[in-house]
Amino acid sequence: MNVKSRVRLGAVVGAAVLSVGAMAGSAVADPAAGDYRVLAGVGSDTTQDVMNGIGNAVDGGATIASYNATGSATIKTRTTGCDNISRPDGSSAGIDALRNDVDTLAGCLDFARSSRGPADTTTTDLTWIPFAKDAVSIAVREDSALNNDLDLTTAQLHDIYTCDLTTLNGVTLTPLIPQANSGTRTFFLGKIGVTETQLGPCVGTMQEHNGVELDSAGDIAPYSIAQYIAQVTNVSADRHGVTVLGKIDGSEPFTTDGKLNASFVYSRDVYNVVPTSKVGDATIAATFVGANSKVCTATDTLGQNVIEKFGFGQISTCGATTLKGER
Repeated sequence: MNVKSRVRLGAVVGAAVLSVGAMAGSAVADPAAGDYRVLAGVGSDTTQDVMNGIGNAVDGGATIASYNATGSATIKTRTTGCDNISRPDGSSAGIDALRNDVDTLAGCLDFARSSRGPADTTTTDLTWIPFAKDAVSIAVREDSALNNDLDLTTAQLHDIYTCDLTTLNGVTLTPLIPQANSGTRTFFLGKIGVTETQLGPCVGTMQEHNGVELDSAGDIAPYSIAQYIAQVTNVSADRHGVTVLGKIDGSEPFTTDGKLNASFVYSRDVYNVVPTSKVGDATIAATFVGANSKVCTATDTLGQNVIEKFGFGQISTCGATTLKGER
């Protein structure tokens, strides 16, 4: 697919939900200062915006407080106590913060957003509750020669991120990977078969799903397809810059009507993680557990499903509680 085709594809993605996004506005910030809700969550950059949207849509915005991955250095989640909590940036950081909250009986956090499944299953202390489908593609700059029938194989991506493949389409590659605690980082490296110790010296880091950080022709980075859709349609803050998404192993990131291709080769579920001991709590259960939970069924003021509004796909296992682990 050539550059012009990719520009047209971007227009299709925008047209699919732009009118809804424009009318409904975006939901991308922490709760306002002094707005202390019943349940507080932190973690994944990938799902911060959709969970903000869900939080504002259910119970008049009174139940779910979802704090962004980036912003002020600290957050406050309760009216009293819980001051100056370090803001967790990414799935792993959010999960670790939740584990620490449980272990210390702090009572400041109730859930963690995660774009990956459990990395440690030695205990069942935490429960990963899936709520939506996402996928991860590869992003490059629209004005780069890399954007020329961009269709990379998994083998090529492996070699790019071990720095064994250093040029493509005549461009010196400068691969980027999300920050250390990112669930997308863990997921993507697992898909391309590269361990942390195998990452090559040519690989730099970036805040995940921030296309503005791709500022040179050779930059290439993994990118959430759902985040990309929400950004280009202005449902979330638009930080895609001039990036476009390519194919991987021949798989197209979007359907013909500009939605997430749920069958994309690097597809994944995304989760809200809660302490297993609290799965039966009435508020936790009503909010997260089961297909009829508030998260799974949230709609905006126009009646649109919030999960789909933010570029994600709905899943039949939304609200399941079978997946457990330690971190």
